[in-house]
Amino acid sequence: MADGTPRTPILAEQAADRLYIIDARHRVERRILLDWIHSTSGDEEPQWASLDIEDGDHALPVDVLQARLGGAPSREVVPLRVAWRIPGFDRDRALKFRHLIFGDPRHPGSLRARLILLRDRRRAQILVGEAATLDALRDRFCAQTGGGDGEGADSPEFAGFVARQAALALDVAERGVRGTRYKVPRFVADGLRTSPKFRAALADLAEKTGRPVGDLFREARPLMKEVIARPSALFLDLRARLDRMMFGGYAPEMEVDAVEVAKLRGILRDHPTAILFTHKTYIDGATPSRLAYDNDMPMLHLFGGANLDFAVMGEFFRRSGMIFVRRSFQDQPVYKLVLRHYIAWLFAKRFPLSWAFEGTRSRLGKLMPPKYGLMKYVLDAAHATGTRDVHFVPFVTSFDLIRDVEEYAAEQTGRNKKPESLSWFIGYMKSLREPSGRIRLDIGDPVVIEQAPGPDDKRALEKIAFAVAVEANRVTPLTVTSVMCLILLGLAPRGATSAELLAAIGAVSGWARERGIRLSKELESGDDAALSVTVDTLVASGLLTRYEAGSENVYSIDPAKHPMASYYRNIIAHHFLDRAMIELVLFDLRDADSADVTAAFWAKIDRLRDLFKFEFFYPPRDEHRAAIEAELARIDPVWDRRFASGDRGVAQLLRRCQPVVGHAILLPFAEAYSVVAELLTRAKPGDEVDQKALLDAALVEGRQAYLLRRISSEAAIGKLLFENGLSLMRHMGLAETATPDSLAARRALLAELRGLANVMESMRLSTTALADKMPGGSDA
Repeated sequence: MADGTPRTPILAEQAADRLYIIDARHRVERRILLDWIHSTSGDEEPQWASLDIEDGDHALPVDVLQARLGGAPSREVVPLRVAWRIPGFDRDRALKFRHLIFGDPRHPGSLRARLILLRDRRRAQILVGEAATLDALRDRFCAQTGGGDGEGADSPEFAGFVARQAALALDVAERGVRGTRYKVPRFVADGLRTSPKFRAALADLAEKTGRPVGDLFREARPLMKEVIARPSALFLDLRARLDRMMFGGYAPEMEVDAVEVAKLRGILRDHPTAILFTHKTYIDGATPSRLAYDNDMPMLHLFGGANLDFAVMGEFFRRSGMIFVRRSFQDQPVYKLVLRHYIAWLFAKRFPLSWAFEGTRSRLGKLMPPKYGLMKYVLDAAHATGTRDVHFVPFVTSFDLIRDVEEYAAEQTGRNKKPESLSWFIGYMKSLREPSGRIRLDIGDPVVIEQAPGPDDKRALEKIAFAVAVEANRVTPLTVTSVMCLILLGLAPRGATSAELLAAIGAVSGWARERGIRLSKELESGDDAALSVTVDTLVASGLLTRYEAGSENVYSIDPAKHPMASYYRNIIAHHFLDRAMIELVLFDLRDADSADVTAAFWAKIDRLRDLFKFEFFYPPRDEHRAAIEAELARIDPVWDRRFASGDRGVAQLLRRCQPVVGHAILLPFAEAYSVVAELLTRAKPGDEVDQKALLDAALVEGRQAYLLRRISSEAAIGKLLFENGLSLMRHMGLAETATPDSLAARRALLAELRGLANVMESMRLSTTALADKMPGGSDA
């Protein structure tokens, strides 16, 4: 019935041995279908049962169907439905306000259906679902439910199963008319309740908890209603309309590679798939679903936090495919069980999932450490059901401007986050109307899990999450916004003329192109006109300032906007990390008296790796060393001989390291960590570390340090930066109860961090000197 095999025409001489299941919402549809049945049945009196088949918690009215399932095993059951064609609607899916009042035009009520038929009867198209014999249906019923209450003609559970199979077969037929984007799950709650694996899991839980199985079933029922999404065609269209509204301030067309889209289409068709997107704003979760909808691919089930399940919008998102998940449910075994089996059901039916694998939005721009919760449940479900070849597809959305960044910067200074509400949502939607540039989508190669690891294999889970993160970082492109913020923050407080900026952008883009790093369309093409449009948008938003009164236009970033600009720079920081480490170590070694430059270089690289381990993803040490060596070879093919020649060779390497970017990448972290380290040095022996008090004090002391210019930018003041600094010190054993030895180690670390900051200040001066020699510079 719903197995996808080709349908065969219904001939009049065969119709006598058929039972028709009519999926009719009202008498008009029932009459259309009955007229068709009688016209194809010849002189025989056809057998039929009419149902309004719908997905929900309520049992289907299957009494009539149940009474007519007692035919011969070879008797075929044929489902029928009316598909209403709306001229022009299926082409552009142009929802109108009247559709919200009168309902989905594809599902007209009785009166509306009569009016349509009066105008054009051809708009009522008969759908014939895949037929199946009673014998085949009984076999399928036993395989999927374990037999339930029996597969005989008097079994209400079997009758309900037949009705649901009829609906699924009709959905397949209707997708041939409407499109793949409208593939939605049906009868999920019934599928779970009748699943032998779900029943067995509840029985096991009952035995462990000492509670009756019936109680657990009753507890599971409302949880299913809470967790299970109930998407429909109308709400998918409305969600697509909302997505377009969300992106109203951006260019109409998203920038995406057609080859990557075609590859994704094949993956969604052939494999159980989860799209894991990097999370930087509220709306980046909408870009995968928009891509799928616009390209007629299956809808995505998006996981969202329960905090978004508010007022009217919660129900809207649930009806458009969102699965709301509680933030914490460790002590809620029934909820955990329902969620796991729901995920398993979606995978078994090949419905793609989607979520932010970082768990929450990045407040710093960098990729956050992955959260394992949802990934673990997905893998546990795959392991429990034997699902193989699960594909985790990294998905990166890049925005020229992100409206949330100003809020993030304020949060990092200690301001409380605004709670989500309907009024907040309306205000946020208004802010998205402001011109914001372009959106670019990048789809990574899938991380394929041939066989899901066991529930207790934490190491395997970490490896999978790390692989997704590395691939997401790999496909993150350089954009005009991120590159300009990188350059201008590296030059600050100096600005840059238009000519200097163009030369620096060209140098960075060329550097990235040699390393296979992706570039946005403007950077890849070198189109100055397109670049100017984006720059104008950034200036209009206030992120950049442009001084036009002099002989040349000069661009800069207001110091108050450094935290916002650092967000965009951090998005691409990982691409420059190896280069930044090399530059910092070379500058550090320039004035050092080291007998063995090679040994000193690698020792300092390892130290930097340890100092910033809470900020970046590193490959294993051997792989990282190979990557560093490859970058050194790009700088100078004979770098090892330069090292052998001592200080002179270091100086020669430094001359080849232009432009210098290391300080723009690493300085904010070193300065933020120094604020935390200084507070720890003020302790007395026996003092404990109170994390909240320490972080609150760091915000105050960080502001003071900036005013005294002990740190160079407000970009180094932020709760997450301070938290990571404290995590490092805990890792080093410096955040325990203060002792004379630990206090001495804290002072040593503070001196090291300040020393690194001083080295990076010399790097900044080197960059400024280079800018003066660029076209448009002072001596050009």
